[in-house]
Amino acid sequence: MKEQLPVIYISFLLVLLAGTAVFLFQQVFRTRRLENQLEKLQKKLKGGDGTSKDYYELGSIYLKKKLYVQAAQVLQKGLKSASKEEIEPENLALIYNALGFSYLSREQYDLAIRNYKEALKLNPEYAIANNNLANVYEKKTMDAKALETYKQTLQYAPENNIAKRRIEALQKRFATPE
Repeated sequence: MKEQLPVIYISFLLVLLAGTAVFLFQQVFRTRRLENQLEKLQKKLKGGDGTSKDYYELGSIYLKKKLYVQAAQVLQKGLKSASKEEIEPENLALIYNALGFSYLSREQYDLAIRNYKEALKLNPEYAIANNNLANVYEKKTMDAKALETYKQTLQYAPENNIAKRRIEALQKRFATPE
């Protein structure tokens, strides 16, 4: 058994090293794919022939890269472009939700609320926008409004775990100790 210990140890290290290498290669390929998408969309939009979908995709990439100011600028251009196109309200709601997220990330809560509400006006059953709106209310310590908004989420998406957890947490906060 003592003689096999070095072999086991080296095998374990090789497996660990191989797992790390696979993880790193996946990250590199994901990053490279994202960068290629970014470059392609930037070129297309610089040429002026982009659609609101292209602006949304570019804004989403900026959000993934945590470039919130650039994301907001691109998403606003997407909204302007959408006003010239015939775009489904559900798709327009996606742009408003992403724009709201960019404002939320920069702690511009009132602008975030305005955009989330606009998204919900276009698509009242949009659970993600509802959760995001409730999240902003929580950040502004408007807990009663947040609780109400999370409950609205459950009307459209009864299995929404985020809303369920947040409702439970908010209700605990409201509970008075006896």
